Amino acid sequence: MQIYLLRHGIAEDARPGRPDAERALTPEGSKRLREILKRARTAEVVPSVIVTSPYVRARQTAEIAADILGYTDPLVPSTALIPMASPVDTWAEVRSLRSVPNLLLVGHEPHMSGMTGFLLGTPELAVDFKKGALVRIDVFEFGARPRGVLKWMMAPKLAL
Repeated sequence: MQIYLLRHGIAEDARPGRPDAERALTPEGSKRLREILKRARTAEVVPSVIVTSPYVRARQTAEIAADILGYTDPLVPSTALIPMASPVDTWAEVRSLRSVPNLLLVGHEPHMSGMTGFLLGTPELAVDFKKGALVRIDVFEFGARPRGVLKWMMAPKLAL
């Protein structure tokens, strides 16, 4: 299985009295994300399923990804992709989708960097996962702990 981890694009700043989950992408965030995902399309990123955090900025990111990458099925919302989610819980969800060849997970920090380390079997790995970054990890074993291989990471500055 090819697993793609995508961090949401640039979002509005937090505001007092407004839940973090309601922060949306900024116009600049949407624009940059579209450019990054067009580059991903040239790398033949074709998701079979897109699972997204239910937070507004992640859902908007997933919608843009679906549009640019030609994904037409419904997005799958999951609380296993919120910012403080456990990689173990996310892995349980991934394992339930093991028959899917290409899975795109859309979420937040610190979860995306933690999930990267977890999928590579090195949970202590530090990853600088910028907004709009995309990682591909190929996973071949679906036991209690994954065994993945890092294929590439697309950093926004390099993609733009």
